[in-house]
Amino acid sequence: MGWPPAAAAAILCLVLAASAAHGPRALAAVQPQPASQGLGPRRHHRHAYAAMMYMGTPRDYEFYVAVRVMMRSLARVGADADRVLIASADVPRDWVRAMREDDGMRVVIVENLRNPYEGNLGGMNRRFKLTLNKLYAWSLVDYERVVMIDSDNIFLHNTDELFQCGQFCAVFINPCYFHTGLFVLQPSMDVFKSMLHDLEIGRDNSDGADQGFLVGCYPDLLDKPLFHPPENGTKLNGTYRLPLGYQMDASYYYLKLHWHVPCGPNSVITFPSAPWFKPWYWWSWPILPLGLSWHKQRWDDLGYAAEIPVVLIELLMYIAIIAITRLARPQMTKLCYNRRPEKQGALVQGLIKLAAILAMVAAYTIPFFIIPCTVHPIIGWSLYLFGVLAFSSAVINAFLLPPLAVLTAWLGMVGMLFVMAYPWYHDGIARILVVVAYAFCSAPFLWGSLVRVIDSLQTMLERDPYFPRLSEPAPETEFSKLF
Repeated sequence: MGWPPAAAAAILCLVLAASAAHGPRALAAVQPQPASQGLGPRRHHRHAYAAMMYMGTPRDYEFYVAVRVMMRSLARVGADADRVLIASADVPRDWVRAMREDDGMRVVIVENLRNPYEGNLGGMNRRFKLTLNKLYAWSLVDYERVVMIDSDNIFLHNTDELFQCGQFCAVFINPCYFHTGLFVLQPSMDVFKSMLHDLEIGRDNSDGADQGFLVGCYPDLLDKPLFHPPENGTKLNGTYRLPLGYQMDASYYYLKLHWHVPCGPNSVITFPSAPWFKPWYWWSWPILPLGLSWHKQRWDDLGYAAEIPVVLIELLMYIAIIAITRLARPQMTKLCYNRRPEKQGALVQGLIKLAAILAMVAAYTIPFFIIPCTVHPIIGWSLYLFGVLAFSSAVINAFLLPPLAVLTAWLGMVGMLFVMAYPWYHDGIARILVVVAYAFCSAPFLWGSLVRVIDSLQTMLERDPYFPRLSEPAPETEFSKLF
């Protein structure tokens, strides 16, 4: 083949080393289970960081991993508060056990709140239909203050000063609407029951999810003062805007390729991006450089024991494909159809060409979809490149294609990974311009490789020796003699 199987892994490891160096019917509301009856250790702090988990989305496991990494990042920064998970009753028991026993969370089991706005949710936004379970945070009356957080946050520094904020505090990422990925609240059963009543009567909700509902509950938050924690440690009353440093949108980083958020401490990163580019997906890096920061947190705190067995099985499968392809090469070139020109029309030739093109496309797509989504990016990209190499070897040998033409896209992807992962760009604009320039320069090579593949297929179809008739016995090969 000309490329050793370890090439992809070696290339990506070099990239990692460089990058790491820089681095509405009436709602039948179910009363929540009191926090004191939750699973796990009983309350022993006055404050809590709380997250939620529910089932029924295509990415339940990914969010389970994300919650664990986020909660462990709180322990890493020394948060002096309980870590509470508001979990729907259908969360798997083994997940609950792991979060309770291994991660030290208190798990409060609740019934899903019915979303009266579900009819207003469209398409992919239906994954938000159970986010109203966030309202259960107001029922955690064992605590004086609760910081409610989404699973796509990373804590860089201790944020316990947030417990000094008032009855409700949130960050404005959007100029007009506050973001509910992190907010501070004072638990109150009266407030909780009032919110359930608002759900029953169908209070206006701009997005059908938790953010639109809470914006309707606190419409004047934009006019409130900015939160500054009192130096004497006392708690404030009222509602406040939180500095942007408590919810640093990752897009701010991508503009400068470093953090420069002057409003408050740069304490929490959030990833409110497209769902398929959340930081826990292996393909999000190096497209989004901060994905590596999230995986570093996971590497240090949680590890990848759940994914490694699957990775090893796939690696062995790819090695087997390459070995079998090399051994069976004489047989793979004997396609079973009549090769006589008078009996083979343009349609048959067109179908063979189409089959070859589809096989090449499959060689590049199949490995992507069978790699565990939450594996480390270096492992994910290395396994993907090796998988493409394995499947491409089968395509090359089956259709007698020129290896360099088939692997031009593979080489282009390796180069693009280098370009995107290069850690010394001055800012995000320069990075984007270099990526665009690389893609522009690569396009002629990709087109030329496609033309070369088509020409090679046409040449192959014009050669009689490779295609005996169906009725003709195939000559014996060295490979068949082995059996």
